[in-house]
Amino acid sequence: MNRRGLLLGAAGLGIAAAAGGRLIAPTPAAAATALNQAPYFYRFRVGEAIGTVVSDGILPLGDPTASFFGPTPEQMRAMLERNFLPTDSAVLEQNILVLDSGDRRIIFDTGMGASQMFGPTPGKLMATLAAAGIDPALITDIVCTHAHCDHVWGIMSEAGERQFPNAQVWLSEADFDYWTDEAKLSVKDPAWMAPFVEGARKNLVPNQDRMKFFRDGEEFLPGLQALSAPGHTVGHTAFIATSGNDSLAVIGDLTHHHVILLETPLTQFAFDTDPAQSAKTRVRVLDMLAAQRLPMIAYHFPWPGIGHVEKVGGGFRYHPAPLVMQELPT
Repeated sequence: MNRRGLLLGAAGLGIAAAAGGRLIAPTPAAAATALNQAPYFYRFRVGEAIGTVVSDGILPLGDPTASFFGPTPEQMRAMLERNFLPTDSAVLEQNILVLDSGDRRIIFDTGMGASQMFGPTPGKLMATLAAAGIDPALITDIVCTHAHCDHVWGIMSEAGERQFPNAQVWLSEADFDYWTDEAKLSVKDPAWMAPFVEGARKNLVPNQDRMKFFRDGEEFLPGLQALSAPGHTVGHTAFIATSGNDSLAVIGDLTHHHVILLETPLTQFAFDTDPAQSAKTRVRVLDMLAAQRLPMIAYHFPWPGIGHVEKVGGGFRYHPAPLVMQELPT
């Protein structure tokens, strides 16, 4: 018997033993239930603050060679196979951080909202917040890494109501100006540009009365510093959150893929405003994170996106942090 047959045989014996010697196959209903994931969230500490990562659901990109440019298809396939990943489908998570210092409850980005631009899997933010016991009305600040669809389209509901009714909205002024300006659209733009601008306007313009802009290097909220990281968008920004002796880098879309854009960091991404600048920014910030051994959370990395990066030759390697599943001490 080959290894696969041996494993299947052992599994079958286990089922039979559990059923008193009768082999029982899962019913269709049971199988369907097993495939329905619960809303997922994860809590951890950053000094005296409590972080909760909530998911807005996955973003399926499809064929990775259609979104990532630089490696040849053969190199891309080998890279993904070496890391035990599918070669024909890139899937990104949406890891949204809520950071509670006691005085402020900050949410970093807000997901896709009700849009199904990337299919039916995103749009889970409000459900995961509810599962995590986080009341959107108690969020004091929405801090946006940039103004793309999967980061700001959850600020407003489909009906045009504020989903975080008491929150200040923070964004780079460059991104606000760029993504809310319909006049700059042209026939040369990719097809996704017009809906990106329309969605940004729907979510950002109604909130101008409660919007503030941060500057590079500014500690615009207690313990939260802005770090300009342009290229993916003109005003894309990462953040360094500090509490007590701990710090955490919130890197947004500095790198979308934990293998492709780390092993080959000069690879360009289809949705970058300036792909060459984005690649240079990626190397610069990842070099800093690796040198300082600074923990980070990446918006699109495998759940929950918390870990470290290590410098390896001309690229980097991602080391996910072990999940700590016991109850956090108060």
